[in-house]
Amino acid sequence: MTKTAWVFPGQGSQAIGMGVDLLEIPNAKAKFEQAEQILGWSVVEICQSKEDKLSHTLYTQPCLYVVESILADLMRERGQQPDLVAGHSLGEYVALYAAGVFDFEAGLCLVKERSQLMDSAAGGMMAALIGFDRKQLEEKIQQTADVVVANDNSSTQVVISGTPEAVETVLSQVKTKRAVKLNVSGAFHSPLMATAAAEFEKVLESVTFANAKVPVLSNVEPLPAVEAGVLKQRLSQQITGSVRWREIMAQLPVEGISEVVEIGPGKVLTGLIKRACPNLTLKNISSLGELPTS
Repeated sequence: MTKTAWVFPGQGSQAIGMGVDLLEIPNAKAKFEQAEQILGWSVVEICQSKEDKLSHTLYTQPCLYVVESILADLMRERGQQPDLVAGHSLGEYVALYAAGVFDFEAGLCLVKERSQLMDSAAGGMMAALIGFDRKQLEEKIQQTADVVVANDNSSTQVVISGTPEAVETVLSQVKTKRAVKLNVSGAFHSPLMATAAAEFEKVLESVTFANAKVPVLSNVEPLPAVEAGVLKQRLSQQITGSVRWREIMAQLPVEGISEVVEIGPGKVLTGLIKRACPNLTLKNISSLGELPTS
């Protein structure tokens, strides 16, 4: 029997126009309306904004959560179920929703708070490195204060995060095929987010988590867990902790997964998984037309 993992992308996968086709579905339209009441602004309008408001952290994260959650709901309505879930950074919130850990409203309230705190962060820098010597990179990071690997995406792609001076130092000392400075306001997934994480912790404490219906691979600890307390603790560490996606991918075949479905815009995660785990069957669900018919 095929074991399937659902994976959910995070910030960077958003696309203008995403989710608009879902308005044809009454249940989806109701979710968009519910989201507008919680957020105070329209996800549908932001996703169609010609000013590209969608690329701003404040809007990106809630929009991704809403669209991906609706797609997950529609997958379920068509008789699909995951055996395991995981999400990249913001995507972990959708994974927890899909696993029944909290309801749509609770998850969106968490994401709203998270996006506001991360959007208001300042003074940091993030940069993506593609094609590098991992040992050399790890050595330079150990020798440089105030910089960490924020996203360990694959054996050949990472994102580093820290103070501008520290990030520039590492970039100048590590040979890489390509390095790209990211257009973000702060040093996400690094200890420099400690103040934001402490504020977020207060909100997180107010939300009740249930045990997951299927195992979740968390960003900060890529081992399967279903216990509510464990999942909440792992999520509380996520704002300052590294996204260990390379290890999550390696865990998929260990858990007997043979099929992975990326639910959300783009094909970033399946692209990474294709190179890391070439024997897995990969599918993408990013629009109404890609949903299974039954």
